[in-house]
Amino acid sequence: MNITIYDVAREANVSMATVSRVVNGNPNVKPATRKKVLHTIERLGYRPNAVARGLASKKTTTVGVIIPDISSIFFSELARGIDDIATMYKYNIILSNSDQNIDKELKLINTMLEKQVDGIVFMGGKISEEHVQQFKTSPVPVALAATIDPTESVPSVNIDYEQASFEATQLLIENGTAHPAFVSGTEETEVNNQKYKGFLRALDESKQQLNEELVIKGDYTYDSGIEAAEQLLAMEKKPTAIFVASDEMALGIIHGIQDKGLNVPEDIEVFGFDNTRLASMVRPTLSTIVQPMYDIGAVAMRLLTKYMNKEEVTEQNVILPHRIIERNSTKPK
Repeated sequence: MNITIYDVAREANVSMATVSRVVNGNPNVKPATRKKVLHTIERLGYRPNAVARGLASKKTTTVGVIIPDISSIFFSELARGIDDIATMYKYNIILSNSDQNIDKELKLINTMLEKQVDGIVFMGGKISEEHVQQFKTSPVPVALAATIDPTESVPSVNIDYEQASFEATQLLIENGTAHPAFVSGTEETEVNNQKYKGFLRALDESKQQLNEELVIKGDYTYDSGIEAAEQLLAMEKKPTAIFVASDEMALGIIHGIQDKGLNVPEDIEVFGFDNTRLASMVRPTLSTIVQPMYDIGAVAMRLLTKYMNKEEVTEQNVILPHRIIERNSTKPK
């Protein structure tokens, strides 16, 4: 049988209002009465009903977090940053996996709102007009993490993906490759579009014409990296450097190259994106763009708390710094 606040009040011989004040930490309770109520709560095993408290206060102290792939190292780091800041501000999170499926994403947003969450942190792929409409009409604040809204109407936290990709491609060109290959992610996402723009800008500044055969579409997975390596190595004129839109795909590229009896970086240089733990696990270790995944999640959650608590927000679309780390998959200068 569920123990209710009424049972605690009856056993402690106090009013339900007094029990409520003790549970919510209200200081206006005599120490002796507080001690008696807390002892009764412990003896009966009473657990306050968060849903009922939420209905009364119109706050549930829960935040909905929607991510594309719970198993991804990249998104798990982001989720960790979100959770740590949520805990700091005494919020619980409800985590859902969307598989980067637009229909599922839209359904999950509605599900979160039905659960009376106080806010939503959203990580996804392409932000469609339907997404923006749902975010704008949401009764609670929404913040995007590592996700770009082309309209810039939804608060977000990202890095400058175009500049980061430009710097990585430029480094490979400076190392002696006239035209690096590019293994991209899903083309429909704005993040991937920005990475592609940075790649093109580096080619343009080095007076290189785009060779579309050297642009391979992947899906950010290890297996798609293996497949991309097979396509690139089957070419009559193989590339001598490959810029890859994620570390996980870059691992597939490296192993695909090694499976063909070639060496990284002596025969082909490989450059990744994200600086996940995988980058230092592979051999040779992976040169990559350091995207501060944990910080993106943490800052997105803090931005959301500002909106939820009606604090002043000076910057709605936050751009965090990135940097390049050169390891052993590229040639030393």
